[in-house]
Amino acid sequence: MRKLFAALILCLCASSAQAVDGVMVQLGNGDYTDTARVGAVWDWQQSWFNEGDWHVTGFWEAAVGRWSGKSSIGGNQNITDIGITPVFRFQQKTPSGFAPYLEGAIGFHLISPTAIYANRQFGSAFQFGDHIGFGMRFGERQQFDLGYRYQHLSNGGIKKPNQGINLNEVNFIYRF
Repeated sequence: MRKLFAALILCLCASSAQAVDGVMVQLGNGDYTDTARVGAVWDWQQSWFNEGDWHVTGFWEAAVGRWSGKSSIGGNQNITDIGITPVFRFQQKTPSGFAPYLEGAIGFHLISPTAIYANRQFGSAFQFGDHIGFGMRFGERQQFDLGYRYQHLSNGGIKKPNQGINLNEVNFIYRF
């Protein structure tokens, strides 16, 4: 598992640093678990449904994080999470000021270990992470992004047990 994590980190670092469009910080909790993630974003140069004041666009998000179990049942552990996610956004087209958005995504995560506390088992290191969210981009260049996400992670029934986890997260992105 450690070799797999190391290989994924090397692949993420192998991209040109100039290609990174922003950095992110995310804090969350849910199901007796606290989470924190940091990562990078790469904006898509494509948008769809450009008529009017709104459009669909998105970005790639690569992040590494830590989950901390807080259950009174016991067996609490820390989990390392590495993920990559294509995020689709329906957002207002505003070159400056405030631009609200709705977003959704399904990404891929590797976690280790595969249990956060005594009765929350994930079955496999591979997890799907889907989320829906909303927020606001703001600043002179819309360089700031503050949003809320509701995220569910599970292995999609690949291996039992598949208890999954639900998280409420605050996400902040700064774009260069």
